[in-house]
Amino acid sequence: MSILNLKNILVADAITCGGVFAIGLFAAAPVGALLGLPENIVAIGGWICLAAALLMIVAARQAVPNPALVKLIAIGNLGWVAASSAVVATFAGQMTGLGIAVVMAQAFGVLGFAILEWKDAGSPRSLVV
Repeated sequence: MSILNLKNILVADAITCGGVFAIGLFAAAPVGALLGLPENIVAIGGWICLAAALLMIVAARQAVPNPALVKLIAIGNLGWVAASSAVVATFAGQMTGLGIAVVMAQAFGVLGFAILEWKDAGSPRSLVV
């Protein structure tokens, strides 16, 4: 994978995190009600995503993304996947079917980002433009 592709992955990941932040900031109550989650869980998830998005943008803006930073981002994404699973396990009794589907679908998407980022962090072929 080229460095441009790694940067594109990081930017795409940051954009999705920015979207979750916006939802958590501006629509935590209605989204929480739709998913069957407490408003504060949606809001906290948004703030976590803001921090992650900032790290992703820092990495993507580097001429050659720092492999350690990219791996940290990938590990953070794995933490998000684990937290998403914990949210479903904890709140499944009150979550809507849509809520469970949305939380698990986004967890699988984040897992995909984690795999791509880890695989290409520091890979000699990722240094090719």
